[in-house]
Amino acid sequence: MTTLVGLDVGTTGVKALAIAPDGRVLASAEEHYGVSAPSPGWSEQNPDDWVRASEAALEQLADRSERVGLSGQMHGLVCLGEKGDVLRPAILWNDQRTASECAEIEERVGLERLIALTGNRALTGFTAPKLLWLRHHEPEVYAQIRRIVLPKDYVRLRLTGEWAIDAADASGTLLFDVANRRWSDEVLETLEIPREWLPPVSESTANAGAGDQQAAALGVGVVGPGTVSVVLGTSGVVFAALPRYAHDALARVHAFCHAVPDTWEAMGVMLNAAGALQWFHDALAPAVAFDDLDPVERIKSRRR
Repeated sequence: MTTLVGLDVGTTGVKALAIAPDGRVLASAEEHYGVSAPSPGWSEQNPDDWVRASEAALEQLADRSERVGLSGQMHGLVCLGEKGDVLRPAILWNDQRTASECAEIEERVGLERLIALTGNRALTGFTAPKLLWLRHHEPEVYAQIRRIVLPKDYVRLRLTGEWAIDAADASGTLLFDVANRRWSDEVLETLEIPREWLPPVSESTANAGAGDQQAAALGVGVVGPGTVSVVLGTSGVVFAALPRYAHDALARVHAFCHAVPDTWEAMGVMLNAAGALQWFHDALAPAVAFDDLDPVERIKSRRR
């Protein structure tokens, strides 16, 4: 029997799952790590914490397999030097330091053109503004960059040696031509970001990888028009699949590539959902079980 393994590199920890071909769960494991906030509004992690947690979680699975699928937190920036060394802590999706860089991107590319190309306006969560922030504020780090990767793809690189990304996760960098599922030469040239820093792009079905939201959509069957998913993790997401590329002219929702080839997605996101509940629990009610903080669960328990 061939065991399939899924590895999710999340914001608060790694989850690993081993399943049989018929979908039966054979084993699962979790390993946690922290988030650093060295300044107000900043959010960073040590990329090697992801690797250590991933290796530990995989070791706990009873039946290891070379068939590993990867998902993970999107948009985070990992900068690698000449020898593949990590140059600084990763800047995460929920980091808020790049407001001025977002304004710079929209001015340089043009807001309307940026939305048409990338499906999105410049937001602080995306990867491109983080690169410009490093150029402005940490030029000594920026000068050493030879490769950039997103969180799950750094884990892929360390575990397998493969430098790669999928179209789904690449869509959240603000450097991607979402309609044509390839890096945008126009955006890269305008922002003066070297193309050689970026990994080769494949479909999720080719390299067994996707952003966490696209992977979650696959898991609940949102692979075509007619169904919508709502996910409440650290962030909150409403997700719908699109049969062809379309973007909102005002960028009120994100337009990304889906993990399904030749399929796109519309996605509405709020940066703080269950993360707010986590803060409330840890700061004000650490001794209370999470279910007891959930009003829906409390109503259900009363009815029982």
